[in-house]
Amino acid sequence: MDDADAAVAAAQQAAALAAAARLFTRDNTLGALLVGFAASSVVYGVLLTQAWTYFGRYNSDSTAYKLLVVLIILLESVDQAFVGHFVYYYTVTQSGNPLALVTGSMTWSVIIQQVVGSVVGTIVKCCFATRVYRFSERNIFVAGLIIILSLGELGVACVFTYKALGLRNVPEVFHLRTLATTALGLGAFTDLLTAASLFFFLRRLRTGYSTTDSLVRRLVRDAINTGFVTTAASAATVLLFNLMPTNLLFVATYFLLAKLYGISLLATLNTRRAVRGRGTDQEAEMSSSHHPRTRTRTHEETNMFHLGTRLPAAHEGEFAPREAWDTDVKPGFPPLPSPVEAYPSSGPSNQYEPRWAI
Repeated sequence: MDDADAAVAAAQQAAALAAAARLFTRDNTLGALLVGFAASSVVYGVLLTQAWTYFGRYNSDSTAYKLLVVLIILLESVDQAFVGHFVYYYTVTQSGNPLALVTGSMTWSVIIQQVVGSVVGTIVKCCFATRVYRFSERNIFVAGLIIILSLGELGVACVFTYKALGLRNVPEVFHLRTLATTALGLGAFTDLLTAASLFFFLRRLRTGYSTTDSLVRRLVRDAINTGFVTTAASAATVLLFNLMPTNLLFVATYFLLAKLYGISLLATLNTRRAVRGRGTDQEAEMSSSHHPRTRTRTHEETNMFHLGTRLPAAHEGEFAPREAWDTDVKPGFPPLPSPVEAYPSSGPSNQYEPRWAI
């Protein structure tokens, strides 16, 4: 009886593989894999270019920034190596079997790769959560929710990895649809929440002065663009994974996701202006003819929570001389308030103004 049951199970498995082979073709399996790998290689090159720009422009930046960038590059390199191994195994090692992705065994690299990508995404999202914390005037609830969702996504990804190690072939990944959709959905929702939070809190910083409002608009635009790209990639992967279970087109977009997170962080660091080898908050577009003191600022500071922003420092006693602060007063508007009016201070009101911090 045992032999008969085994024979029946083997026959059922063979029938299932034959049916899958009719649905999965070389174009929507190996083709999607190669397209995804090519696109991932291009985006990885963009990431390395961003890293090269960072170390060349901000060579005196804080150690925390440099270690963060090095960690991102190492993780992204490991991620790309796993993607390359995945492609090599099914295109070269299994070259005699064009449907190896369907009928062959599951390779370990693609399973571990998604964990590495999730770690990169979690690091980047936590960094952007600090921006939300800064712009929201230390709103721990919104920033904490973003961090909790990011860690939750990482936890679901780890559970997915543990269960995926027992899969026999790639198409069986659709048996874990609930876990995969939950992880990708959490990622997309977190990106959307981060972008929406930055949009909301940044718009509240508008003052009516052209210099400040120009920077606020630029930061809002950058936040929306960054959040849109990663959210779109996550949403596309979720939709392809759930709506097209008879192909592997979702792999092409998923390979890009981790690199897009890394690029979003490095692009944020690289949009700061370089002064004495450190990132500052000055706008590069600012006209020196209208703001002659902008180019001669003698002191700037870099802080992980600010990530290239330019806001008045709201800490009592943090004041810089008036000649180190560029002002922008529209015709017909009253002058900017003195520090006595803006922040309590024991110093004379006609000598000091709040320092602009990053």
